[in-house]
Amino acid sequence: MQMPEPYIIELPKILDERGNLSFFQNEQHIPFKIQRVYWIYDVPGGEVRGSHAFKQQAELIVALSGSFDLVLHDGKKEIKYSLNRSYMGVYIPQMIWRRLENFSTNSLALVSANTVFDEQDYIRDFNEFLALKNEHL
Repeated sequence: MQMPEPYIIELPKILDERGNLSFFQNEQHIPFKIQRVYWIYDVPGGEVRGSHAFKQQAELIVALSGSFDLVLHDGKKEIKYSLNRSYMGVYIPQMIWRRLENFSTNSLALVSANTVFDEQDYIRDFNEFLALKNEHL
């Protein structure tokens, strides 16, 4: 069975001289129904967030402010997305290792997920992740 791949989603953008507006809606702009939203902010210089995968959870990650790098690994190859536009997001399906790094000052990462928090869904060891990925190939 072919696993879904991460991809960039360009969100709607309404340009206005008073300031721009972007948004997304369940299953219209993103490929899942939102069950949870959280954000990452005040990340000290040089720190890394993430460094895990999910068995079931899919996410959309957007840099609402500032910039950071999103590094994804599918079990075979690594790809890096530099997020710095609030109307661009990256869809990450389940079973993709993710790491957020290189946060700029005052950056804000918004994460929308298709599941509620479940510690049992996390894979926090990269070697375990690789073993599970190989089982699905």
